[in-house]
Amino acid sequence: MKGKRLGLRKWLGLKLFKGLYDTAVEQHELRTLFWECTLRCNLRCRHCGSDCRVDVEEQDMPLADFLRVLDEEVTPNTDPSRVLIIFSGGEVLVRPDLETAGHEVTRRGYKWGMVTNGMALTRERLYSLVNAGLRSVSVSFDGFEDAHNHIRQNRLSFERARDAIRHIRSVEGLAYDVITCVTPAMIDRLEEWKEFLISEGIERWRIFSIFPAGRAANDPTLHLTTEQYRRLMEFVRTTRREGRIKLNYACEGFLGGYEAEVRDHFYMCTAGVSVASIRVNGDISGCTSVRANYTQGNIYRDRFWDVWQNRFKPFRDREWTKKDECEACKVWEFCRGGGMHLRDEEGKLMYCHYNMLK
Repeated sequence: MKGKRLGLRKWLGLKLFKGLYDTAVEQHELRTLFWECTLRCNLRCRHCGSDCRVDVEEQDMPLADFLRVLDEEVTPNTDPSRVLIIFSGGEVLVRPDLETAGHEVTRRGYKWGMVTNGMALTRERLYSLVNAGLRSVSVSFDGFEDAHNHIRQNRLSFERARDAIRHIRSVEGLAYDVITCVTPAMIDRLEEWKEFLISEGIERWRIFSIFPAGRAANDPTLHLTTEQYRRLMEFVRTTRREGRIKLNYACEGFLGGYEAEVRDHFYMCTAGVSVASIRVNGDISGCTSVRANYTQGNIYRDRFWDVWQNRFKPFRDREWTKKDECEACKVWEFCRGGGMHLRDEEGKLMYCHYNMLK
């Protein structure tokens, strides 16, 4: 299967979007703030990039420390109603004070959501979180029972995730999406999986592919081949055209001719541009998927807002990525070296989506 060409019309569209990208970088308005509230987890997933574990040595960040940053740094400099706070982990539901955290950020005028594997999201816990102001949930659901449980390494994981999604769907007004990390084991079953999700009443679906980092770095059974990746793009494009379920491919990287056909917008890495994170140890970075060596500061020694306004140069000025395979790339002005989460400790690109699709 050959790649999809980047036609003239799309090229012109990307040129126009480039101006919007430049403006967003210049303004760097904070719109999403991830709080990595814990690294503890109730699963040990094969593809985990943060290598979360149950007996994690890093302690949970005290809620008071995060609220101090909101009160002293974020709230005085933003409109809280325009900033979404996302609780992430690890697995956020291992924190017994999540409801307290939710109440506190809601009281300050912020909307908040969470990312979960669903293992501990009972109906009672969900309603408790909704009462604490929960506005959005993303749940990992990686395929049929055999495939999902293989990745999550727990025989109850599929059942618990399915039940969690059913509970979420019963709450009127609660935004949600289902996230599927597509592996070779699922590539031939995507049509069947799509029909299953539709039969469950799921309306919003997001797809990722797994890149070679964390536990997935040395597990080739999780990585799509070039041919499989192209098939995935065709599946996403076709599904979107059908309109029976709202499907988006994740913000993983620049996709050449598939741009604006497999997600709702042209590619843009928003890490450090409109997205920041406070890690469990206080580190300040872009999204939580970005490696620790791109940390820009720490809330225990730096002022968060000063870091947000005056640092983040590696995220906002991507000229440094023009090396190796990116040096002579004809689409660099649109891709800007790929997602920050795809850069290793030396700054080398681990995975190029565009090359997979040529």
